[in-house]
Amino acid sequence: MSYAQNSNVCESTTSYATIWSETDWNKVNKYVDKQRFRIFRAEKDGDSRKVRNLQRILVRSPSALKLAIKRVTQINKGRRTPGIDGQVILSNAQRGKLYVKLKNWNINKHNPKPTYRTYIPKKNGKMRSLGIPTIIDRVYQELIRIALEPQWECRFEPTSYGFRPGRRVHDAIERIHFSISHRKFVHVFEGDFKACFDTLSHDFILKQLEGFPYVNVVEKFLKAGYVDNGEFFPTTQGTPQGGLLSPLLANIALHGLEECLNISYHEYQRKDNYPVVLTQGDYRIVRYADDFLIFAKNEEDIKAIPDILQPYLDDRGLILAEDKSGFTTTYDGFDFLGFTVRQYDKCIIKPSKDSMKKARANIKEVFNEMKGHNVEELIDRLNPVIDGIVEFWKPMSSSKAFSSIDYYIWIKTWKFLRRLHRNKGHRWIANKYFPRPKKGDKHQSRWILTDPKTGKQLHIMSHTKIERHNMVKYNYSPLDKSKSEYFYKRRLSTKNYFR
Repeated sequence: MSYAQNSNVCESTTSYATIWSETDWNKVNKYVDKQRFRIFRAEKDGDSRKVRNLQRILVRSPSALKLAIKRVTQINKGRRTPGIDGQVILSNAQRGKLYVKLKNWNINKHNPKPTYRTYIPKKNGKMRSLGIPTIIDRVYQELIRIALEPQWECRFEPTSYGFRPGRRVHDAIERIHFSISHRKFVHVFEGDFKACFDTLSHDFILKQLEGFPYVNVVEKFLKAGYVDNGEFFPTTQGTPQGGLLSPLLANIALHGLEECLNISYHEYQRKDNYPVVLTQGDYRIVRYADDFLIFAKNEEDIKAIPDILQPYLDDRGLILAEDKSGFTTTYDGFDFLGFTVRQYDKCIIKPSKDSMKKARANIKEVFNEMKGHNVEELIDRLNPVIDGIVEFWKPMSSSKAFSSIDYYIWIKTWKFLRRLHRNKGHRWIANKYFPRPKKGDKHQSRWILTDPKTGKQLHIMSHTKIERHNMVKYNYSPLDKSKSEYFYKRRLSTKNYFR
């Protein structure tokens, strides 16, 4: 038997599980979406009092609390990773109990625990620090994010793409293509903030959040400190990577790059009533989290960027990473977010060498894990990896990359089969696992790995149709109810070419 927080009623584990399992999630999502739409609209109308009132209502609502618990304990990849208290929530009974407990708590009186500091390797060989909050801290961070995000989605710049709803890497890449395809903005400054998440100014972040009803709770999270190897360290700057609120706080802190560069927008309608937005200014930018690119028409303007950015950096407690920042041109090319961009007769964007290397490493890891397993298990394990790579690369000029990875997979597959059937010849293996295509089959290539028992086939990357991604329009956000139909059509247009 267990006791609910602040209650004299004794409840069984079964009743806690029932509280959670009988939740009408459709109703919960509708309520939360409605309130988030209202916050966005109130911010757009400049009604700050209404924004604050709606944010209070949303944070205090049982629906938002349930949604926050669901994301933290059921959806997030790190749901099985505990904070310093060692607690994880994995069953419906535990979720129901946590909901009953937090429903009667006042978030303003919550005192966050320090985060648990751990490290993961970066592609350059260095280590990236992660701060893992406790489950309750994660739930409260998610609650604050749910209420704070709509207000700032209304404010964020059109050229910001990282960690925002309805936007992704491909939108940022298409923005680059859009900015440089006319061969005017050919000079490039590649920028990266050094240890951005670790050095952001707390004072600057809190100043941006003035008026938010729960700014005091945000301040507690920022200053909660962390525990590394059993020792406590205070935090006087930065927002820990690993917290659900950190990406939004980082975007809030980094907001203002367009203003710094005097970039503005002019909206008008053509004669056919089609809305058009023109970008005005000497520069064009693309920002994805703490990675950004700035484009200029001439060398003099691009060389002035470090000096222009200095006040922006000083306000936020940031410095540029010298090893990752520098000047180039679109004709020399540059890498950004896993793609190589270069201007020839036309702008060509293709998977970068690092991205190709990472893809091969992921595929090699699967083959190593599947040693001793049968072909059906290999196909089941390998196809999702192939699909993920294809989904990321297919909007760009990836035909050669697809063929290259297909050949790599073919070599690894043949070695796998030779190891599986050490006493069989090449022809026997080919006839067993690579049957000749029948008339009417979708693909007429013979050399597709096929499980003889189930007929399952390994996906072939080069069978994928390349289709350009449509960049999200201007400052459109899925939290703007007037744009719901637009984002619904965008979701429908996303195709899986293997189905």
